Amino acid sequence: MHMVATPNRKMQRVLQISMALTSAYVIATFYFGVRAHSLALISEAGHNVSDLLAILLSFVAVYFQARPATAEKTFGYQRAGVLAAFVNALTLVVLSAWIAIEAVGRLSHPVTVQPKLMMFVALAGVLMNGTVATLLWKFSGDVNIRSVFLHMLGDTLSTAAVIVGGAGILFTGLTWIDPLLSIGIAGMILYSSIGIVRETLNILLEGTPRTLQLASVREAMQSVEGVLNVHDLHVWSLGSSSHALASHVTIADMPMSDCGCILEGLNQALRDKFHITHTTIQFETRGCETTHGCSAPPELDFAAAHDHSHSHAH
Repeated sequence: MHMVATPNRKMQRVLQISMALTSAYVIATFYFGVRAHSLALISEAGHNVSDLLAILLSFVAVYFQARPATAEKTFGYQRAGVLAAFVNALTLVVLSAWIAIEAVGRLSHPVTVQPKLMMFVALAGVLMNGTVATLLWKFSGDVNIRSVFLHMLGDTLSTAAVIVGGAGILFTGLTWIDPLLSIGIAGMILYSSIGIVRETLNILLEGTPRTLQLASVREAMQSVEGVLNVHDLHVWSLGSSSHALASHVTIADMPMSDCGCILEGLNQALRDKFHITHTTIQFETRGCETTHGCSAPPELDFAAAHDHSHSHAH
């Protein structure tokens, strides 16, 4: 269990630092955005509030993910992070719509902005968001952390765009550059969030992991010596990087003691080729799959579960 807890503690520390930096920047961006009459800066403040919420949700999710399985939650809390990422992404979709609507209003009713103040605050934002994004990059293999990383990366790029926009307003006096930037920021937010919504929704709906092809999994299982047929095959994700499999496997009529080699071969193929470490495999003799209500005789009905993470715990 110690091996699992250490990266979780590191992840939590990074998220705590990220929350502190983001909170300070939200207050500064909103205050100076109002002072400079810049919708682009106020949009940044709104975007950073959603980032703060994202980091907070992810922090809570990482805490829950580290908790062990119980009699009520037999798979533990691995989906907590996925759920947090899904909520984060939905809030971003709403936020991007609000920014776009405000920006269109500003295009028809221009407001004088203070470009120098815009550029100064945005520069601080690039440094802050860039630092947080760099810290989170190490853990971005987890969809929960990746949703936060994309928030921060999007912020870094959009804040850099505010600097460019501020310079444009300073040299040309064209105030419509500010709301136009806001629309660009909104589009960037929307694009990144839709990808997270699709990925997390697939996990929550027990879909086949996006990195796997079911036909390839079936083919690998059927290539194991002693396996005659694979049917009733299901593969799903427990968390963003933890996959599970359940299947019925037809084998020849043989003593239960001889089934162990086939089971080990199946688990090894699934572990090595697809990183699937939690499997539930039921053996059946030929003919069972075509007969309703039939199952193998007691000595041949061999269900097995193998969880690689449990072996670490021992």
